[in-house]
Amino acid sequence: MTRVDNTEHLVRAAAARHQRALTRARAAIDALDRAGQPVTFTAVAREAGVARGWLYTQPELRDTITRKRVALPVAPSLPSAQRTTPASLRQRLDDTRHEITRLRAENALLRDQLARQLGDERARR
Repeated sequence: MTRVDNTEHLVRAAAARHQRALTRARAAIDALDRAGQPVTFTAVAREAGVARGWLYTQPELRDTITRKRVALPVAPSLPSAQRTTPASLRQRLDDTRHEITRLRAENALLRDQLARQLGDERARR
């Protein structure tokens, strides 16, 4: 009985599977980037349904993920109600300025009191 050589079909199937995984990974990177989500190896692997270790073995994907990961530092996302608005920043700045003015006046008063007390002690000697 003669054996049939199926290696050509297996090689083609593996190559097609590899291309589909590359396509899914690229799409995952783009989707994460568009959504403003951090582009990390873990996130891309989860989104694309591929192994994280496999991503590291693909130079093009590894470079893209590394570049995007550096470009957008990972920061916790705040709900829109907790994000800072220009008006709230101005209010905080105004409040801080008022506090600085109050503290400067208090410091001047305390320096004056200290100077008087030191003067009184010097006069008693």
